[in-house]
Formats: sequence, structure tokens, C-alpha cells
Amino acid sequence: MSEASLAVELREGTGKGAARRLRRDGRIPGVVYGAKTANLSISLDPRELDRLIRTSHAGVNTLIDLAGPNEVSGKTVLVKELQREPVRGALLHADLFEIDANARVRVSVPVHLSGTAQGVTMGGLLDHALREVEIDCLARSIPDEIVVDVSGLDIGDSIHVSDLAVPEGVELQTSEELSVVSVVAPKAEEEPVVEELDEAAAEAAAAAGEGEAPAEGDAAGGAAEGESSDS
Repeated sequence: MSEASLAVELREGTGKGAARRLRRDGRIPGVVYGAKTANLSISLDPRELDRLIRTSHAGVNTLIDLAGPNEVSGKTVLVKELQREPVRGALLHADLFEIDANARVRVSVPVHLSGTAQGVTMGGLLDHALREVEIDCLARSIPDEIVVDVSGLDIGDSIHVSDLAVPEGVELQTSEELSVVSVVAPKAEEEPVVEELDEAAAEAAAAAGEGEAPAEGDAAGGAAEGESSDS
């Protein structure tokens, strides 16, 4: 037995019309499939599935025993994919993958950071670049998370996938070269740039100004002389 159970029903209708009718009744369409079994179209209560995922320590990696008609009763599944409304996030469709609890599966698990990096206490910034990793293990042995102790990290230090400690029997599938977390130096604040007028340009501007002023005087003087001669 798994730690969770979900009641499902077989469904016959397919397409958007059938899906809308199910949602009006407070249910959503789904499918159960496996490596050695035929696909089964089902319907389920989305609120119950959401509750299982939200309250279980394993989250979407929770093993779920199905309850219902003989075709699905007793099957153990993992949530493979969930379709949600883009705005409200309500469940629209669920893909459930039938597993053999004693067989190996490939899933993604979250990476949890613990401790305070010494580099952060010195002013550095913690960069948590990789928040989940893919693993391969027995279905019954899926860890809830991978815990990473960052307390020994100084500024410039990193922890990569190859450095992660995983339980016995768990094999990492994510590239070992990827950085999981690092401590980086804070960006230096840029000093405001004060634009200084080029000295040569300043002299040229001053000379141009000096040259323009007499021209106005000359024009005025010329006009005065012209007025004097006319008089």
C-alpha cells in the first residue's frame, strides 16, 4: 500500500465537450498509462488530487493507490503531468503513470539548501542556480528532497551536481558539471559619471562666443554710421 489513495472513475466520452461536462460536475479528465498496460481514460476529483500533492511530504512524487472499478483498482501511480489553467492554476487534466513499486523510475526531486554560507556573512550573495535534479531509483525509495549544506561556502565557491550526497541506491541523472549553488561577490556600485567639457572644445566655444559679440557691435556701429550719414 502507498501512503495515499485516490478514487477514480472510468470515462467514455472524449473531446472538449466531454471535458467541459466533467468540469461542470466538479471533476476533470485524466489518463492512466504504463510501460506494459493499455491507456485507461478516467475522471477524478481535482481538489482531492491537489490536496494529496499539497499535503504529502513527497509532493508530485507521492505514490498513489487508485481506488475504483476493477480496471484501475489497486494500481499504483505517480503523477506524470498536470495541466492547469494559466490564470487561476486550477487543474484541467492529469496524466498518471502506473508503476511497479519494486521497479526503478526516473523522477525529479527538489534541492533544499541548509545552513548559512560563511561567504554570505562576509557580504557575498547566494545564487541557487539548480532547484531540482533528476534521479533514478526504486519507486519505493524516492527521496523527498536532496539536502545541500552550504555553510562551508566562501565567496567564489560553488557546489556542483557531482558534489551532491544522495541516498544509497539513488543515481543522479542530471549533468554532474552543472552548478547547484554558489556564493558570488556583490556587484560594485557604479560611481556616477560626471561629463566634463573637453578643454579644447571649451576654448573653441569661448573663442566663437568672443567672435560673435563684436560682430553684433560692428553691425550696430555700421547701422549707426549709416544713420549718421543719412542725416
